[in-house]
Amino acid sequence: MGKVAIVTGSATGMGAACAIDLAARGWNVTINYSRSKTEAYETYTEVRAQGVEAIVVQADVGQDADCRQMAAETLSKWGRIDGLINNAATTKFQKAGDLEDVTPEDFDRIFRVNATGAFLMSRAVFPAMRRRWEESKERGAIVNVSSNATLTGNGSSLPYVLSKGALETLTLMLARWLSPAVRVNAICPGFIQTRWMLNGIGEFEYNRMKEDKEQRTPLRQAGTPEQMSEAALFFLTEASNITGQIVAVDAGSHLGLLPKPCSQS
Repeated sequence: MGKVAIVTGSATGMGAACAIDLAARGWNVTINYSRSKTEAYETYTEVRAQGVEAIVVQADVGQDADCRQMAAETLSKWGRIDGLINNAATTKFQKAGDLEDVTPEDFDRIFRVNATGAFLMSRAVFPAMRRRWEESKERGAIVNVSSNATLTGNGSSLPYVLSKGALETLTLMLARWLSPAVRVNAICPGFIQTRWMLNGIGEFEYNRMKEDKEQRTPLRQAGTPEQMSEAALFFLTEASNITGQIVAVDAGSHLGLLPKPCSQS
């Protein structure tokens, strides 16, 4: 039987790309969604087209019972869990500098999904990963999806950036606590060309930011879900001697944007 991974928030965007890429490598996948049922089953179809098995589980990762149920359904289907990508996230798009634009309730909701949710999912899958380590010395892997906003201090909202900072600290702690059975690492995407980003900031701002990244990042690129998946799957499937690492995947934008190119007449 092939290896098994759970990818949270995998109906669309980066999560869907991770699920499809894992399937292409022969992994069976649990696809998770909270609201985007139609898109989740579209991802399911693409995963199954790779010749592997998949299940779709609706779950709110901010709820402990949902996390444990998702792990239980995965184990019921395949009897093992080898990998977890904590990709599910939420935010409230906030005007920069407007301290009144977020509420304590916003903090609670965003932290519960982005930081607490990653902990709850990691806790839910750990017993299965530890058992495989004890029985066969097969090590599990967890990848947390953070944000380069923790490096720049510039993100969709204040609680979002703080929640991702907490997620990175969680990455370091779990890398210690879950060893040697599980490797735990994190990636920090920058701008990604996704529906989530487009809907959040609107078409005009989305296109402006995309063009800015293509012209001014050191790699002259605006990130794609597939590029983020490439980095996440490196940590999940290949980096056998790496744990506790947090890596920016943002075309170098955390280094600072380059000057705008001069227009030519």
